[in-house]
Amino acid sequence: MCLTNFMSQADMEARIKKINLSDYMAEPITDMKTLENNPDDMKTRMELLIMSVQKEFCRALEAEEDPDVKFTVDRWTRKEGGGGITCIMQDGRILEKAGVNISVVSGFLPAGAVQQMKSRGKEFGEGSLPFFAAGVSSVIHPRNPMVPTIHFNYRYFEVTDGNGKKQWWFGGGTDLTPYYLNEEDGKHFHSELKKACDKHNKSFYPKFKKWCDDYFTITHRGEKRGIGGIFFDDVDYPSQEQAFQFVKSCATAVIPSYVPLVAKHKNDAYGYHEREWQLLRRGRYVEFNLIYDRGTKFGLYTPGARYESILMSLPLSAKWLYMHVPEEKSEEGKLMAVLKNPRDWLGIEGKSL
Repeated sequence: MCLTNFMSQADMEARIKKINLSDYMAEPITDMKTLENNPDDMKTRMELLIMSVQKEFCRALEAEEDPDVKFTVDRWTRKEGGGGITCIMQDGRILEKAGVNISVVSGFLPAGAVQQMKSRGKEFGEGSLPFFAAGVSSVIHPRNPMVPTIHFNYRYFEVTDGNGKKQWWFGGGTDLTPYYLNEEDGKHFHSELKKACDKHNKSFYPKFKKWCDDYFTITHRGEKRGIGGIFFDDVDYPSQEQAFQFVKSCATAVIPSYVPLVAKHKNDAYGYHEREWQLLRRGRYVEFNLIYDRGTKFGLYTPGARYESILMSLPLSAKWLYMHVPEEKSEEGKLMAVLKNPRDWLGIEGKSL
């Protein structure tokens, strides 16, 4: 038998060690003994991964804020099964509203969620459908209009279909929504995501970048929500382990892709005009999330849903003006040109890989 089939001693020791609560923002949703006794179960591995991502991102953001501004931690449960940990920061000097959530839920899929999944080609058969879902989701709305908004979400699903067969898949992505176009920022953000993808498959970045551009479209406006990133769903290939490692690489790329942009621009000068434009663009953000976003719909369909956590993606302040169109040659107009025609930030689209 090939020696590579055996775990190293270090790997074995890492798997059996006790969970250290200081590594996370709160106690896990799943009972700790269950997690410790099932270290190789993908449900365990995903829950611990998203909790780690939550802690690291929250601490990285707090380091950019004033010392006395910290995330509020709200651990919650649902009677139908599972719960979540919602970390929220509001009215900071740097971050006007920041949310970093995890959810670990189980139960039976509601009809609306089943229909949504079937529309993507899922075949479940008849009968009730037990499910498990674990994911981390975050939206950061900075105060300074020169700092972009970021959204990321990485999730894992298990569904037992009507024939008793377990189906699983991963989904997620990271995307950037600037208020003013900065070429260097766009290239930096996309290059970090490409590096994460390229570790696993060099076709992933261009494929998932296009998927992101297509998905984050405000159809009734004829524009994108931001300058994209990566987005994928229903990833059940090439194997569960490889898919998990891919998602792990993408999730851990969030900090290097985004936090340097916060540090770079958080003290930039801005005035009333820039702030008004930021509020208008946030209005577009609200429109997308409430009308089109798949994750929002799934959350609202789920029995026992915690609406405060689902809607944490909405900004603290937003604005709508009747028939507002920026001048084409203005800084706002430059952003709109990219939102209507997504850009190849790294000069690789159309090239053979």
